[in-house]
Amino acid sequence: MRADRPGRVVEGPGLGSRVSSPFSSQAFSKGLFLLLGLLLAGAAPAPATAVQADTLDLPRVHVMATGGTISNTEGDRLTGEELIRSLPGVDTVARLTVEQISNVASGAISLEQWLQMARRIDDLFSESEDPPAGVILTHGTDTMEETAYFLDLTLAQCRPVIVTGAMRTASMLGADGPANLMNSVRLAVHPEAREVGAVVLMNDEILPGREAAKVHTSRTNAFVAHGAGPLGVADPDSVVLERSPPPRTCGTPAFDLSGLESLPRVEVIHVHLGADGALVRAAVEAGAQGIVMASVGRGGSTPAQSEALQQARAAGVAVVRSSRTGAGRVPVGSGGGEGGPGALLGAGDLTPQKARILLMLALTRTEDPDELRQIFRTH
Repeated sequence: MRADRPGRVVEGPGLGSRVSSPFSSQAFSKGLFLLLGLLLAGAAPAPATAVQADTLDLPRVHVMATGGTISNTEGDRLTGEELIRSLPGVDTVARLTVEQISNVASGAISLEQWLQMARRIDDLFSESEDPPAGVILTHGTDTMEETAYFLDLTLAQCRPVIVTGAMRTASMLGADGPANLMNSVRLAVHPEAREVGAVVLMNDEILPGREAAKVHTSRTNAFVAHGAGPLGVADPDSVVLERSPPPRTCGTPAFDLSGLESLPRVEVIHVHLGADGALVRAAVEAGAQGIVMASVGRGGSTPAQSEALQQARAAGVAVVRSSRTGAGRVPVGSGGGEGGPGALLGAGDLTPQKARILLMLALTRTEDPDELRQIFRTH
């Protein structure tokens, strides 16, 4: 994406649709909501342009908008361009370009879109002229942690990719979306964040993509980083990075998506008292190459489920035991290699939904139990 002239953004190759003119007509209610937000913030409306002519010496930040609560109003969804226009003073921090990928709830994001997002971000960072200092992905919070972890595993570059959103809609009093988005811009241009990689930024906290987890349905402090804690905070006066992200090789993704058009089918099955093996067998019949158990305790399941899992492994299906508790570890080496050709391993400290992501990507590389086990120990 390039700036053709002030006030207009022209789409480059990849995802998204052309960003509309800043002077296109909008529903009257949208204008009221935006104006109300600006008045409550005590600031004059920002100029209605995606790229300002007097900020060309500032670093560029590219915003990829997908929808979610951050864009919701009472009767419509704001576009990425409209979200940017609601940020007073952002044009003193960065030059923003905007790309609308979708405008949906995060539960509607598909695996194919994940592949497209990762490739598009890599393309942006590889641009020979004016590559962005960072990329911001506005996203619904329900699956935000999954998208952040997928990008963490598949992006080649370590430059900041900040997944952010809101717990309150744009038309609610106390909407948190503008602050989260503004803090994301500040982080994207921060000189110490050049190799922060894929993170979640919510409620002033910068959370590593691997550990970020949503733990509340509605509070603005719904996100935590289990075990690891935040990488830093976005304070009113400055962005403070309190620790470095885990080391990785910048320029080489953990998992190469080249040539991939789809991801292996991996299902998550919940363990509960009295559960039989019907869902395990159904997953195998549906073509699952892997099954992640949201197990009780440290990897336990019911006798009927355990029997069905042995049958699944005998059919070559990889089985990963995670925990439904939300914290703690299921040892990666548990289960060994006995009982069938399919791998049986623990998820470590990964949640069931994140163990599914890692298993999908791992299965694009190997089905060997020992190699899968090493992948789970490493990532």
